[in-house]
Amino acid sequence: MPMFEANIYRNVKLDASAGAGGQVLDLETAIKDGILGGVTGGGLVCAGVAEKLDLKKMVEELESIEVPPVFICPISLDPMQDPVTLCTGQTYERYNILKWFSLGHCTCPTTMQELWDDTVTPNRTMQQLIYSWFSQKFLATKKRSEDVQGRAIELLDNLKKVKGQAKVQTLKELRQVVAAHSTARKAVLDNGGTALVTSFLGPFTTHAVGSEAVGILVNLDLDFATKSNLRQPARISLMVDMLNEGSIETKINCTRLMEMLMEGNDFGHENMSSLRLLVGLLRLVKDKKHPNGLLAGLGLLKSICSHESVRGSVVSIGTVPPLVELLPSLNNECLELALYILDVISSIPEGRLALKVCASTIPNVVKLLMRVSETCTRLALSILWAVCMLAPEECTALAVEAGLAAKLLLVIQSGCNPVLKQQSVELLKLCSLNYTSTIFISECKLTRTIQ
Repeated sequence: MPMFEANIYRNVKLDASAGAGGQVLDLETAIKDGILGGVTGGGLVCAGVAEKLDLKKMVEELESIEVPPVFICPISLDPMQDPVTLCTGQTYERYNILKWFSLGHCTCPTTMQELWDDTVTPNRTMQQLIYSWFSQKFLATKKRSEDVQGRAIELLDNLKKVKGQAKVQTLKELRQVVAAHSTARKAVLDNGGTALVTSFLGPFTTHAVGSEAVGILVNLDLDFATKSNLRQPARISLMVDMLNEGSIETKINCTRLMEMLMEGNDFGHENMSSLRLLVGLLRLVKDKKHPNGLLAGLGLLKSICSHESVRGSVVSIGTVPPLVELLPSLNNECLELALYILDVISSIPEGRLALKVCASTIPNVVKLLMRVSETCTRLALSILWAVCMLAPEECTALAVEAGLAAKLLLVIQSGCNPVLKQQSVELLKLCSLNYTSTIFISECKLTRTIQ
């Protein structure tokens, strides 16, 4: 009812620390003093502009920013666009409160007071404040976006002129802008920036220039032509050098960029099988001082191992033992990558031998069965099968001692994929043929009963 509107705002408190020295103000004071939403002299600064802006669009685009609590509907916890006030003085989004009434409620959702009047009164002042606040934030954000876009274009122009240390500084600033703002990334893509930055990577490029250039490119959505250009041997060689000798940030960026380049099928095997590249990757994976490089390193190593002709080289540099030792400490994402790498390595004779020789392979892999995910269980079963088939009598005994039988029984009795269950049965049969422990025989009988 209109008679309540004059007093609606007296009890609403705001934290106006940004414009009032940290004091808590009520909404009426904020309106009068222009602290909330840029209101001055009782009028809206953005009123002329706000009429041309769509509130719904502004709310959607500013979704990530913190909105004053007084603008939030207590029911949906979303910013109000059509606020209405009840006789209790509480304000809600029209749609939400009408839905509340339609469910048969006759109370105020916030106070749970019984309503003596179910009229909803449009709260025009609140609506104007919301409109003004979002308009100012939207226009300020848009201006910053345009400023960032303009700065990115300016930096690209400067790169065509500067040399030496000035070029390094310009590339560094462009990298920072591109990493922080999507509009800057779009500006670089739309203004030929990828070709320009790629041109700085070559056989005579210093690592200072190269690391900044790679840091820019890894944040961009590269097209086919750019990827083909970056796959040139001289450029790959520079990235490999920086992978081995650069800072941890440079190593991670080079690794991520090379993984992006491998998404195509025409990345030559001679580049992937470079021992210098593989050794650099293994160092990154093993670097305990900088564990943030682990995910990037495993990701590229997985992509490399997907090519069968390279797997022998991966084994020859000693990849298996450190990767097996890492298994117990890896998070789920890294664990799946590591198990995939070990699984594909087990597909070649030298890979199976390396896994068998590593004393930690069987106990560490057995522990992962039915522990993390079905994917991990599948990969672990595949690795164990490959190792046990290489030396059945020796390896099955080790596996059973490590608790394999109980783990296999869990897989068989679980709701896992039928293929996994069948693999578990086959592995259990292999163990029963080569291990004669009384306890194990009883477990095998139980398995046959389940079958």
